[in-house]
Amino acid sequence: MFGIPARFTYLMATQAQAKPSALQTTFRRIRARGFFSHTLPFWLLLPALLIIAAIQFYPGFYSIWLSFQDRQGAVWNFVGLRNFERIFNSAAFRESVGHTVVFLVGYVVVTIFASLVIALLLNRTVKLSGVYITLIFIPWVIADVIAGLVFGLLVVPEYGLFSPILSNPTLFPPKGLSITSDPAPRPWIPGFPFPPAPAMYYLILASAWRALPFVTLLILAALKTVPRELIESARIDGASSFQALRLITLPLILPTLVVALFNLTLGGMNGIGLVFTLTRGGPGTATEVLSFLLYTIGFSRLEFGRAAALSVFIAIVNLLLILLTLRVSRLEERVQ
Repeated sequence: MFGIPARFTYLMATQAQAKPSALQTTFRRIRARGFFSHTLPFWLLLPALLIIAAIQFYPGFYSIWLSFQDRQGAVWNFVGLRNFERIFNSAAFRESVGHTVVFLVGYVVVTIFASLVIALLLNRTVKLSGVYITLIFIPWVIADVIAGLVFGLLVVPEYGLFSPILSNPTLFPPKGLSITSDPAPRPWIPGFPFPPAPAMYYLILASAWRALPFVTLLILAALKTVPRELIESARIDGASSFQALRLITLPLILPTLVVALFNLTLGGMNGIGLVFTLTRGGPGTATEVLSFLLYTIGFSRLEFGRAAALSVFIAIVNLLLILLTLRVSRLEERVQ
């Protein structure tokens, strides 16, 4: 009796649908202006960005603040650049810079050369190549601490696996070679630690073995992109294998080699696991690189202000290396 006619109900529903609400109108205007298309990715990434800021930026800024402070009792006092002056004027810092340069040069050269040779061998069509590539991954999955302990046990005097060879006075006159105790010979250049101690050579070898899988697979992937037609044409024209490698293959994979170079440099600059477990900076200070000096100052001597100053210096070096990497990458893109 008092029911609403069906036609009237239909007209009311049609008008309600035709007339959008204020909220819908606002969203339509925002969407028409492209607000969501420009800012939605940012809002989706915001939680992750906040977590990264809490984990990365706060400790970084705190280290910068700490580098200008000195602790006296339970109170931190502002000392300006005094921590940096103490670091740069110390003989330990200058010596560790020399050790770091020697380590990085040897580590990068040995790793890239060995990786290039292995990648060239794997790039050929050989049986069980998949098995060989799998075996190469073994050093990559082993932690630095475990690798350092294993390499340390190999050269322990009297019962190490390599100790009979190293202690042979015929191979290493006059008394044999001790990785753990032999000091560095007299340097060729005063103030620069070269030639290094035997422990530094062993540390370079262990570090190169640890980084070999990543660089090998990186170079192998680059070799797969080299057109075989170019190599075959060069061989038909009379070029030898070495000439084809030097004039064709290496220039084509040069961008990959540059990326590997900077990655190895950054990793060697900041790595401490193998140094800590294999040599602990010894014998004496023969293998005390910058990263281990930072650990020694901060956690052995508890001089957090000086340790923070050294960490800021290492961070600046890392930043310069990253900027140099980006610069070289852009130059290569322009050339190509």
